Amino acid sequence: MVEWVQYLITGITMGSIYALIALGFVTIYRSSRIVNMAQGSFVMFGGLFAFSMLMEVGLPFWLAGILGVVLVVILAVAMYQVVLKPVLKISLVTMILCTVALSLLFENLSLVKWGGYTNNLPAFTGESSFNVGGVFVSWQAIWMIGIMVVCLLVLYFLNNHTLMGKRMTATATNPTAASLSGINVSRMILVSFAISGAIGAIGGIAISSYVGGLSYGTGGIYGMMGFIAAVLGGWGSSTGAVVGGLTLGIVQGLFTGLVPAGYKNVPAFIILLIVLYFRPQGLLGTHVPEGEV
Repeated sequence: MVEWVQYLITGITMGSIYALIALGFVTIYRSSRIVNMAQGSFVMFGGLFAFSMLMEVGLPFWLAGILGVVLVVILAVAMYQVVLKPVLKISLVTMILCTVALSLLFENLSLVKWGGYTNNLPAFTGESSFNVGGVFVSWQAIWMIGIMVVCLLVLYFLNNHTLMGKRMTATATNPTAASLSGINVSRMILVSFAISGAIGAIGGIAISSYVGGLSYGTGGIYGMMGFIAAVLGGWGSSTGAVVGGLTLGIVQGLFTGLVPAGYKNVPAFIILLIVLYFRPQGLLGTHVPEGEV
């Protein structure tokens, strides 16, 4: 029983990572209906930028983390302005293909800069852990779960209790009507990319401090897990993204207790196929007719 509880704790921790990445997907989708397949690159760059600021520049950890987030936000805003905004009115498929191309470009640029090696950050409060009934829980895991909860609460407040959040929702629901109402649609989408970039970067810093670091190829893997979590929870719901991420992480964690660790991603793709077939709007999402923007 202790062993299975340990798997459960690990699953919740990894699920918190997936939830953070899924929140980034959902934040952009809520305001623009854009599925940003480069979200995993925000995660990758968040960890790698912070690593460079810490190890190469020699900045304190807290300042390196802040600058890592800021640099990813700048990258996300530039990505939208330079590449995605010009094709915004063409088609959703074109935009998705552009984000896929950007993801590949970012991976290759990071390979040139950081090489093929894994770069990791130190744990926020050391490598210590505590024991609860024979189950070991690291303080870094607590940090990661706490960061996910804080991000969810901030997004909930932004979306439901601020004028900015209501404008972003109106932009996604009907951009034409929002524009006629005086809302700057392009600015709302730009804000959503900035927020998504910040969430992704925070997730990347947390991941790099927990699972042994990040490399140029890990962004795509974590991006896919976050995408599956967003699909599972529902594209229109931040709460759904968290539910989807935790569900995916727990399933993976428990599955590890049955099969070799190399097969831990198998249930993720099985879940994706099942959800897309039986409930494409996700567990907590709402149905959006195809082509509605």
